[in-house]
Amino acid sequence: MVSGFTQTHQAWRPVRVEGERLLRGAPRATSFVEAARALEAPGSSEPTTYVGYSQGGRLCLQLALDRPDAVQRLALVSASPGIDDPDARAARLDADEHLAHEIERDGIDAFLDRWLAQPLFATLPRERSGIEERRKANTVDWLTYQLRVLGQGVQPSNWGRLPELPMPVLLIVGELDEKYVDIAQRMAAAIAHARVEIVAGAGHACHLEQPAAVAHLLASWPRSA
Repeated sequence: MVSGFTQTHQAWRPVRVEGERLLRGAPRATSFVEAARALEAPGSSEPTTYVGYSQGGRLCLQLALDRPDAVQRLALVSASPGIDDPDARAARLDADEHLAHEIERDGIDAFLDRWLAQPLFATLPRERSGIEERRKANTVDWLTYQLRVLGQGVQPSNWGRLPELPMPVLLIVGELDEKYVDIAQRMAAAIAHARVEIVAGAGHACHLEQPAAVAHLLASWPRSA
């Protein structure tokens, strides 16, 4: 989304807000795979570049695997193909359900404070976390839906399908997010046309911690990559 003469990036905000409203008001997917398929650009006959962070990255990856003809290039920021071990996946399903109950019991504000206090976000400054925007944009129903339908506990593991990806794949991860650095490197080893970029001094939310660095990586990513 690029703004016009005399405008700032905020010029697109009404469109993004309206798009989010339409997305949330649409019939909800009943499975992770169905939700991923809903990301496909409607009415477009041309493949599209998809960029996704964390949960969004997992959804974009699923779409790329199921509809490779619709995805020209794929950029994943701090994302994974899911949890391969069935026991670990079942444990994550239980953990996500527990989080959903916490949200229903305690409300959004308390949950977001606990969520952003995790070690995963230890390097994310509060002023860059978008905490107020998250509080305004989310509802109990929307957050619990994401945990129960889009969480890693219900997502199928796509580790074994990574070699199916024919398009260029850019894997961006924060240097301090050691778990996801390892995941990105393992993913790249299984994908024919993959490239790993590590953002120095950043953690899991590297696009918020180092937005200029992530923007540069995306903008300089050659179309023939």
